[in-house]
Amino acid sequence: MPTAGQKAAIPPSTVTYTAVSGNSNMVKIIPLGGLGEIGLNMMAVECSGDLVVIDAGLMFPGEYLPGVDIVIPSFQYLRENAKSFKAVLLTHGHEDHIGAMPFLLKEFQVPVFATAFTLALLREKLQEHNIAEHCDLRTVKQGDRITIGPFTVEFIKVVHSIVDGVGLAVDTPDGLMIHTGDFKIDTTPVDAQYTDLNRFAALGDKGVTLMFSDSTNIEHEGFTISERQVTAVMRNIFRTSRGRIIVAGFASHISRIQQVLKLSMEFGRNVLFNGKSLVTNVQIAKDLGFLTFPEELAITERRLQEFQDENLTVITTGSQGEPMSALSRMARESHKTLKVKPGDTIILSSKFIPGNEKAITAVINRLYRLGADVFYEKVSEIHTSGHANREELKIMLNLVKPTYFAPIHGEYRHLVKHTELAMTMGFPKERAILVENGDILTLENGFVSKQGRIQTGRVLVDGKGTGDIGEIVLRDRRKLSGEGMVIVFLAVDAETGDVLYGPELISKGFIFPTTESFILEEAKCIILEVLDELEHPAPLEVQDVSLQIQRNLKHFFHQIINRFPMILPVIIPI
Repeated sequence: MPTAGQKAAIPPSTVTYTAVSGNSNMVKIIPLGGLGEIGLNMMAVECSGDLVVIDAGLMFPGEYLPGVDIVIPSFQYLRENAKSFKAVLLTHGHEDHIGAMPFLLKEFQVPVFATAFTLALLREKLQEHNIAEHCDLRTVKQGDRITIGPFTVEFIKVVHSIVDGVGLAVDTPDGLMIHTGDFKIDTTPVDAQYTDLNRFAALGDKGVTLMFSDSTNIEHEGFTISERQVTAVMRNIFRTSRGRIIVAGFASHISRIQQVLKLSMEFGRNVLFNGKSLVTNVQIAKDLGFLTFPEELAITERRLQEFQDENLTVITTGSQGEPMSALSRMARESHKTLKVKPGDTIILSSKFIPGNEKAITAVINRLYRLGADVFYEKVSEIHTSGHANREELKIMLNLVKPTYFAPIHGEYRHLVKHTELAMTMGFPKERAILVENGDILTLENGFVSKQGRIQTGRVLVDGKGTGDIGEIVLRDRRKLSGEGMVIVFLAVDAETGDVLYGPELISKGFIFPTTESFILEEAKCIILEVLDELEHPAPLEVQDVSLQIQRNLKHFFHQIINRFPMILPVIIPI
């Protein structure tokens, strides 16, 4: 039954797209990313010679990938099955679900099916890659059904930390499969943002063979905080604040932005949108009807001086401490128009994403130094997750009642714990299946089982290079960042090996030259010793000399200072 604020489920409409079919009814489901990791979500579903992909996301690199911009899943399996590849289905517009799409669509000319807001965000990304006009983007609505070859796909409304999200019900020749997408269950939703539990329950009554479910918050007991509760907390902050209110959050969290807009109107504040991605997303959401506010509410930076501090709200980006974000620039006092001052109230309306804690706390500390009052998740309930907690995951399992269950979207421990949760609810061990990237899951004659594996992988994107950064390059970058480098310049006689210039040594990130310059002076002597040991008048072998200089200097630096810098000899034979 619909919870408070929910509408009754609307019977799905049907749109049909034809595709070539084969003979076999066996269904293969292969996760190509997103299992055992946060991000890189991508799954292939195959039957009768047709293949569809669910999501194609990216992952942001950690410290172990220095210099890398983003990470995307390998498309090798899709290349090997390019003739079968018929379409992409997107659940929602977060980067970990659509971030790899520009790279995929550069290779494969397949239609993409998604809701309007998701496609609008994708279109912006495709325009950055100059391929938008060549891509086949097809809009579906929550509740629509489409047919692609042997698959009939229904898009089911779910609430998440982004609007217009969907779960998927994929009807196959051998049973119904449900993919929840990222979801939570909010019993007191705002702005009609709810998960269509009626439809999930109806499909459960019909009979679901296999369900994949979001595992991100499996470690969190109980229920997620409702957006309505977050609004109540923020209302108290608005009520007591006497200066400017600066709210930093995710540019894609449209329902949160809507709540801030409503509070600003309630307390007589005009609003400045600050940050490129935020301004873009707000305009998209307004055009599509997901954001509603009077035109006069929003102001430009040029009009800031017209408003008293108590009549101004700033909605901006940078809640994760991103160095170039608007909030980080405010904290460093380098923002060209917004200067943080005593009396300002700053709300970081998002969670601390693991790995970003140091950057976020550094920004918070700077903001406090500037005299601001800062609210963040550790001191106030100003954010709620978009992912279901344990009790919500139980509800979804009870409603859908799948014969087989497999957790998705999470690190390995999340998948294990979600599998264990299903078993505590009565799922036999053989029907609560722990699946990893590359596992081939087959659905045949009503039975689901693992049938081997394929090779999966990650592709590193660095600048305009895609896949050209390998372990050797990363190893060198890690070495440079940790130990520094020493460059050796030499000009020598090609025939005799006599030194014509040098050796000159340049140290970067290795030692402080003015206090430990004696180390580099001794290193010069070692290089000269290498040259003295050359056989004369044999022609100079530059590569052999370079290797010997590297070996000897490596041993010397380790012995003297216990460090291993990268050693780069530059030998010019003349």
